[in-house]
Amino acid sequence: MKTTDTTDPARLGAYVLPGRVQDPRPAVGEARTAEHLGLGSVWISERWGTKDLAVLAGAIGQATDTIRIASGITHFLVRHPAVLASTAMTLQALTGGRFTLGVGRSTDALWKAAGLPRMSNAVLTDSVDMFRRLCRGERVSYDGPAGRFPHLRLGDLPSDVPVPPVLLAAIGPKTLALAGRHFDGAILHPFLTPEAVARSAALVRKAAEEAGRDPASVRIHAEVVTAPDLTEDEENAVVGARAVTYFQIPFFGETLAGANGWDTAELEKLRTHPKLAGLRGAADNRFTRHELLDVVGSLPPEWLATASAAGPAAACADRLRSYLDAGADELILHGSTPDLLGPLLQHFTAAD
Repeated sequence: MKTTDTTDPARLGAYVLPGRVQDPRPAVGEARTAEHLGLGSVWISERWGTKDLAVLAGAIGQATDTIRIASGITHFLVRHPAVLASTAMTLQALTGGRFTLGVGRSTDALWKAAGLPRMSNAVLTDSVDMFRRLCRGERVSYDGPAGRFPHLRLGDLPSDVPVPPVLLAAIGPKTLALAGRHFDGAILHPFLTPEAVARSAALVRKAAEEAGRDPASVRIHAEVVTAPDLTEDEENAVVGARAVTYFQIPFFGETLAGANGWDTAELEKLRTHPKLAGLRGAADNRFTRHELLDVVGSLPPEWLATASAAGPAAACADRLRSYLDAGADELILHGSTPDLLGPLLQHFTAAD
């Protein structure tokens, strides 16, 4: 149900296991803490090796009772369409319908290396259609850009659980419009300012309306890197180092900076830092967040200050409300685990 209450903790979600991890077991305790705090959702950022979506979502589903569980994000075609639909419906049965599937586009280089089709708009729309049809128990025969699947159908389906909502991670205007036309919602990338969130939400809702859909039915989930009451080094590790990993990626950094109306020429200083020069792929595949602290100063300070929620907990709560006021239906708090969010939530839920 849509709400305009900017003090409702159910409009906030949090990542479990943010960033790189070698031990996935804390995810269960983090999810329990999030539920105890009254958060509406927990999010799993899939990373091959220790953060498998299906395993973590299943474990969290059995350790919690009410909190929604979402992928933020996985990708179509890394699992066979029937396997993905089966995973989703099994999770729905285990959790009483609490699962949400968040998917993204990623980069052509990743799909080439993995031997999978590039994630074009046609692949995204065809894949979400196949997913929903399989979850409804329909037969699917498909031959197109997403692959060739002559005859697919799930043999058994749980009763009395819905097809999971499917969200699309989006930054650029074309992908935002795609989310509005074909998906149940959009996931907006971290390090967008509230003004950029407002523009993005408007694009999604306009596309939904033009497609004959109710714009209010397409949910806007904005990710906000959040670092309340941390030391300077820890805040830089949570906010600054995470920003480095996004902005240093060619084309992706330009897209993200452009969405905020920032000067993309600033990215050259970041990418020519001795630690990043010549680096291929994402920086966090090579370095830990603390190893990137000396690179943070290569980014304009105002980028970090205006596109995250950091500092005293009360100020973080005010910043989160500004994102909700900008048009986000829900926020996904990134960077800080749920056990660090208690004081922030006390300020967030306080009456104005």
